[in-house]
Amino acid sequence: MPGYNTEADYENAIIELFKNDLGYEYVYGPDVERDFKSPLYDTVLEESLYRLNKGLPADAINDALFKLRNFENGELAQKNAEFMEYLQSGIPVRYLEKGEERSGIVYLADYSHPENNSFIVANQWTFIENSNKRPDIILFLNGLPVVLVELKSPSREETDASEAYRQLRNYMQEIPSMFIYNAICVMSDQSTSKAGTITSGEDRFMEWKTKDGSYENTQYAQFDTFFEGLFQKDRLLDIIKNFICFSNEGIKSYKILAGYHQYFAVRKAVESTKHATVTDGKGGVFWHTQGSGKSLSMVFYAHLLQDALDSPTIVVLTDRNDLDDQLYGQFAKCKKFLRQEPIHAESREHLKSLLAGRQANGIIFTTMQKFEESHEPLSERRNIVVMADEAHRGQYGLAEKIKITTNEDGEEVAKRVVGTARIIRNSLPNATYIGFTGTPISSKDRSTREVFGDYIDIYDMTQAVEDGATRPVYYESRVIKLHLDEATLRLIDAEYDIMANNADPQVIEQSKKQLGQMEAVLGNDQTINSLVCDILDHYENNRANLLTGKAMIVAYSRAIAMKIYNRILELRPAWTEKVAVVMTESNKDPEEWRKIIGNKHHKDELAQKFKDNDSPLKIAIVVDMWLTGFDVPSLATMYVYKPMQGYNLMQAIARVNRVFRDKEGGLVVDYVGIASALKQAMNDYTVRDKKNYGDTDVAKVAYPKFLEKLSICQDLFHHYDYSKFMSGTDLERAKTISGAVNFIMGRELEKERDTFLKEALMLHQALSLCSSLVDEPMRFEAAFFESVRVLVIRLTNQGGGQKISLPEMNARINELLKQSIKSDGVINLFSDVNSEFSLFDPKFLEEISKMKEKNLAVELLKKLIAEQVQIYRRTNVVKSEKFSEIMQRAMNAYLNGMLTNEQVIDEMMKLAKQIAAAHNEGKELGLTADELAFYDALTKPQAIKDFYENDELIAITKELAETLRKNRTIDWNRREQARARMRMLIKRLLKKHKYPPEGMDDAVQTVMTQCELWTDNMEE
Repeated sequence: MPGYNTEADYENAIIELFKNDLGYEYVYGPDVERDFKSPLYDTVLEESLYRLNKGLPADAINDALFKLRNFENGELAQKNAEFMEYLQSGIPVRYLEKGEERSGIVYLADYSHPENNSFIVANQWTFIENSNKRPDIILFLNGLPVVLVELKSPSREETDASEAYRQLRNYMQEIPSMFIYNAICVMSDQSTSKAGTITSGEDRFMEWKTKDGSYENTQYAQFDTFFEGLFQKDRLLDIIKNFICFSNEGIKSYKILAGYHQYFAVRKAVESTKHATVTDGKGGVFWHTQGSGKSLSMVFYAHLLQDALDSPTIVVLTDRNDLDDQLYGQFAKCKKFLRQEPIHAESREHLKSLLAGRQANGIIFTTMQKFEESHEPLSERRNIVVMADEAHRGQYGLAEKIKITTNEDGEEVAKRVVGTARIIRNSLPNATYIGFTGTPISSKDRSTREVFGDYIDIYDMTQAVEDGATRPVYYESRVIKLHLDEATLRLIDAEYDIMANNADPQVIEQSKKQLGQMEAVLGNDQTINSLVCDILDHYENNRANLLTGKAMIVAYSRAIAMKIYNRILELRPAWTEKVAVVMTESNKDPEEWRKIIGNKHHKDELAQKFKDNDSPLKIAIVVDMWLTGFDVPSLATMYVYKPMQGYNLMQAIARVNRVFRDKEGGLVVDYVGIASALKQAMNDYTVRDKKNYGDTDVAKVAYPKFLEKLSICQDLFHHYDYSKFMSGTDLERAKTISGAVNFIMGRELEKERDTFLKEALMLHQALSLCSSLVDEPMRFEAAFFESVRVLVIRLTNQGGGQKISLPEMNARINELLKQSIKSDGVINLFSDVNSEFSLFDPKFLEEISKMKEKNLAVELLKKLIAEQVQIYRRTNVVKSEKFSEIMQRAMNAYLNGMLTNEQVIDEMMKLAKQIAAAHNEGKELGLTADELAFYDALTKPQAIKDFYENDELIAITKELAETLRKNRTIDWNRREQARARMRMLIKRLLKKHKYPPEGMDDAVQTVMTQCELWTDNMEE
């Protein structure tokens, strides 16, 4: 029985969209005569190159075609990088003209005139390399397969976009040459459509949620928004040329496709800059929340600016060397895309000479401090664009102040202090200024607006979390655990007040004495001991087994960082590789510190280890370093022992908001009372950010959610006694779990089962954030529900086969579950290997039928038989239909209550035996599996055997198979004409044998369908 809304229906809908709404030409793969071993649409490619490069002779085009078809050996990513270079900038060629060698460039696309290009959407496009593959949809730009789309059925529960991702990875192994020419990979199951590149992990594939750049604030974009937003002809060309780049990370290279928020914001920023260059020089402020790819947006912006403004000189301004290093590093990794190497200005004089030594081009990195060294203009050129990173620190200001200080003779003197922003403006008076920031400009901060102008684009936390670009950050207070007295808390409050006024030098002078007191109190040995003991307890019991176990401790000062480090190693001497201190070194440091802090090379090594999910380094103790621009996606925990506020606080806690696998969010554990500072810092955020993230205290948010979800799960299992899980032996515990799975799999509980799977997942996620607040019995009960959830998903295959992570489950329970489930007849459910399930092993079938948990037995049999029917569907049309119908009838009768568990198991056991017998049927008739499929097709009508001897039917079968094998070279997948010829051959053969008898014309159609299936399967 054919399903509705199948993958084929969805494929047709997408093709229709490309043809009718986007104006692409459509071709059906089997109708195109071509070389199946070439991934290119060769005829269109050659015709396009001649059209796009009219001034060049055939020699030049042939040189380009040779380079396109012959890439040197290397990794797929390297070949793809070379191809992208050709696609974005053209292919350098050499050719002879009038006997002289000349050079030129052959362009693969016309980016200025979209209508001058060929855009083709093709389906069922077979390509043969390591094996035969036929991707669902390919988009050809001028004959180059630049986009590959993998679709999954919107109506089948067991397949989803994740399966499409695995299929894409499989294609990269089986038909790698197709991906040399790939710009964008797409996976879609209608409810979720995402785009990525050949190096993107599944969590890095992103939706495209708008057609015109407005943030539509939908949690899931419709599929048509995705395809129309990304693949309008002019936009696809723009994305290919300007919004795909390679980031070279040492040994590995990552291909990056801009997200929709980056694409539209960078486009707006370029327009705003163009306007500013001829008006007031205020390019505006680009606010994209931390973690949403701001550094890469700056790279895309700098790249686009070169064309938009005719090669301006770009000065990238940061306010600290470490920020400068991080951003410079990102630009350096993308230097090929930027077509120039970024340069570091070592001093003000160096900066001046770099600006004077050119009239255009150049990307120069510098810090604000270099501008403060003098008031003379550095350059009066107009074609300079200043990109300020994190454009609204305290020291930015236009106002001039008078600072009273004491000179060497003890006399008071008045000095004029000029705001940094004013100095920068004076230094580059005719430049255009644009600010990039991950946090909003404070409402009090007028000077930032005076320098840069208003917001160009806002991509807030709410949108970033909804889009899956970042994860939310939650907060847990542990101040109480340190027993800080009132006086200390007052000191901390005073520290916040000082920070709030840190632009005034006088206040800073006065504060230094108070800070000394603070250091003494927070660095007290007893307090440090309490702190470390609590961090160890919290980490080992709640965070060490979560994801990769990475955590960061933010210390008040360098001395306190060292004390925390030493105390951890006193309590955990084996942790020498697990914990490290990361901070700047000083000449005044004691000798023993130096060995631990190390030089720059040592810190770079630590950074590499901390970013490596498999390295033993799990805990980094930091003071200021790594709190901005340092990304470790799996980092999920930050322990804060340092008062921070405003911008600095938001930057720091954003270290834990990166996307990684099934990370629910980041957790910030507070030991110094940052709660009110956090609320204060949120004041400048958008209304919906404040609503969603204004209060992220786990005690108020995650813990109540955990209790609510636990209560729902308890209610769902109200009629099942699982008390033995809490108090029984290992074996009793295991039996309790398989019994619970059996209970929830009951057919009358279908709705409850769906509810349970959703609620238990939310229970698991809430627990990952607030486990330190949950008592042991409740944690244990949650572990019970989690283990039941995982088994149910494995059994019903709703996880699409993906590995389910169980980090929260107590390791011992997890182990015993695996063993005990095996001992109770459900073989190796936790394994992804299906080889242990043999449908043809009578002992195994017997074992299942005897299982006490009948619902479990039904599900297991259903899963195994469905897999077997799936195999038949690819080879034998008659058997597939027959077994599907029997299975469907049995399951319908079971679900409608007409069959009991025992009866449906009997029915399915009979079916399993029929399938097993069908496997041996061919041998008895002397037929191969292929030939048996034809025999079944020929004999499908019951009455056929009344008209023919069996030997006669076997002879027709063998001749039919032989005819198909011989004529496979015609390959009817190529075009309708060949297909028609194949049908003619089959009809002629059948006619010769007087098949079918009169009045049974439908029988021929079954045979034809089987022949098509056989040929298609050979192609696969």
